[in-house]
Parts: sequence; structure tokens; C-alpha cells
Amino acid sequence: MERIVVVGAGVVGTTAAWVAARDHAAAEVVLVDPASGSGASWVAGGMLAPITEAWPGEREVLELGAASLARWPAFAAEVEQASRRRVGLRTEGTLAVVVDTADREDLDRIVAHLRAWGRDAERLTGREIRRREPALGPAVRAGIAVPDDLAVDNRMLLAALREAARNAGVCERAETVHAVVDGGVELASGTLAADRVVVAAGAWSATLHPALADLVRPVKGEILRLRARAGSLPPPRRTVRAAVSGRAVYAVPRDDDRLVLGATQYEVGFDPDVTVAGVRDLLADAERVLPGIGDYALEESAASFRPGTADNLPVFGPVSGGPDGLVACFGHGRNGILLTALTADVMAALLAGRPVPDDIRDLVEVTT
Repeated sequence: MERIVVVGAGVVGTTAAWVAARDHAAAEVVLVDPASGSGASWVAGGMLAPITEAWPGEREVLELGAASLARWPAFAAEVEQASRRRVGLRTEGTLAVVVDTADREDLDRIVAHLRAWGRDAERLTGREIRRREPALGPAVRAGIAVPDDLAVDNRMLLAALREAARNAGVCERAETVHAVVDGGVELASGTLAADRVVVAAGAWSATLHPALADLVRPVKGEILRLRARAGSLPPPRRTVRAAVSGRAVYAVPRDDDRLVLGATQYEVGFDPDVTVAGVRDLLADAERVLPGIGDYALEESAASFRPGTADNLPVFGPVSGGPDGLVACFGHGRNGILLTALTADVMAALLAGRPVPDDIRDLVEVTT
């Protein structure tokens, strides 16, 4: 019997393991992680927002994200059917707003780039955008409405993917993988033999074999989770992305009057601390856009590490210089949750020895 070992149990790795078990009933699929779902997938906003995430010069990132977003409704339905759990997909859309003249100029440039790339967004004045989302404050000067940019509850998604993987026969092992070696992976308890090893350990993937060392790096991010208290103004119904004095902040609603705030970004290696400055800036910027959150309860602060790559695109496929059977599936950066639906299709093709789907073949770089 073939054994496929998947290293890393965030949304990307768990999706890869589920797809492997779903499509290869005769294979033994083992998902290895010392703390399943505790990394960047746990500390995430859950935005499915390729349009409002778009940056000038990153057209491939936009197109890849849009291709994944188009897959999300079917992907969410399949995960929910396989797990009998909700994934918390939210379809209210996204608003991108600005609070000063300089940020409005940046917004104009982004809209111009989107239109040049064949994408559009509805421009709104501050008054118009506050009519749509009364939680926004008077500091908001302008914005765009993007109804197709969605969101998902990352923690509900993780739980559903784990259950779907278990139902498909995936075996979980709560151990640390020290290295990928010829014929398997090295654990503290010894070598776990494998015919194929899928490395989906996010920012930690680079530590598992010399051939992976330069392909991915950690990019630290911090989030806050808030809860509206009795008598507080309710949180926004839509995801709100804002530019405040050049800093980006997002607010993603959750069930039960909760709100996730992000997104700081630092190139500081594996520094796990939530900083006072990071919390201060997130709260100050978010409160300028959503004044009502000053009365909310601060339930959680957390930091984790996005897996960054040189071109901000994920790495898929066999790795040159690595052992036979080593397959990369990492480097999703700030779009890990968004790209999960597309990752399912890519990994299904790679593990079956098929070309990736036609609509994304030119967007996905498969290593050789």
C-alpha cells in the first residue's frame, strides 16, 4: 500500500491530506503536526478578497486569487458535506475605505490598475459608503464596494477540514517532523517511511530540507479578536478594509457579534510575541474607521507567520534537489485561506499525475 505523508495541519496541509485520501482510497494518508491548526491558519482574518487585496504589479496574485474565489462556493459545499460541519462562509461582500487625501490617491491608483486588468469596483463617497455600512465613522472619506470579495471563519473551516480528512481515512500524528529524508520523514520516535511526502508546513517548510531553504520565509502578522458587549454598537456586516495614514487595517465580522482585526506585517523571523506597538496601531486605526469598537471587549491577541515567497505566489510540485517523492505545497503568503480552494484542485491533479486545470495552468508555477 502506498503511504502519503503530509507535513503540516493548517488549512493547506489538511486540504492536501483530505484530497489525497478522498482520491486515493488504496493509499494510507498520514497527516503529521505537533499542534494541528495552531499556526497561521488559526491566526487569520479569513478574507476571500482578491480584488481588495490587489496591489499594483501583482497581477498574477490577483488572477490566481480570483480563480480560487470562483471555486470557493463549490469547495465550501463539498467540505461541509464531507464533514457535516459549517465552514462559516460569508457572502455579504467587502468595503475598502480611506480616511485622508493621500490614501484616497492610493485608492484611485488601485482602481486604475484594476480597470487596466479588466476588473472593476464601485466607487462610493463617504456618505454613500456609510449608508451601506452604518458602523463606519465620519472619518471615512471614500471607498469602493466589492460584493464578490467574501470571507470565511478560518477556525470553523479548520475544524470542518479536519473532520472531512478523518472521515476520508486520514491518520493524524501529533509529532514534530525534524527533516524530510530519503524514503520518508524523520521524527523524534524514528523514521516514518513514505512513498510521497507533501510539505505543507507553511513558513516552517524551509527548515525541513536544504532544497526548501530558499523557497519560503516567515512574515509575522498579529491579529486581535473583539466582541461587542451588551449595549455596544453592532459590528459591520461586511468585511471592511481600510487605509489609515498609509497603514492597512481590516475588520472581518464573525458570528455572535465578534470581529477580527489585522493586519500588521513584519520581517522579523520567528519572533512570536504580540507587541504593544502592534496592538496600539491596530486598535487606533480600526477605531478611526469603526468608532464603536472602543466599547468592545478585547478577547484575544495573537501572532503567527505567513509563509512568504519572493514573488508572493505559492510553490507547488516536486522539488529539484530533494528526495524522490518530495512535493511542495506552501508559500501561500497572505492569501492562504483564499487559495485553499484552488490548492485542492492543484494537489488533486499533482497527486494523480495529471496536469493542473486549464484555467490556472499559466498562473500556477509547478516546480520541477
